Amino acid sequence: MAIGGSIRDIMRLQKQFGRGRWRKLKGFAKVRLQSGHIRKAELHWYEAHGIGKRKMKIKRFLD
Repeated sequence: MAIGGSIRDIMRLQKQFGRGRWRKLKGFAKVRLQSGHIRKAELHWYEAHGIGKRKMKIKRFLD
């Protein structure tokens, strides 16, 4: 979705987790809710090589 300078939160990510080639990514997965139900959802997260996935967020539920 976005790489490097085109990410709005790039300064916060670098300050909080360190410098890296940050990318904003999205994907789809089945997630278990606190109620115990399993739903298919669209996920967004930030990721950098050597640092890993950070700030994973459920954007919307599918189905």
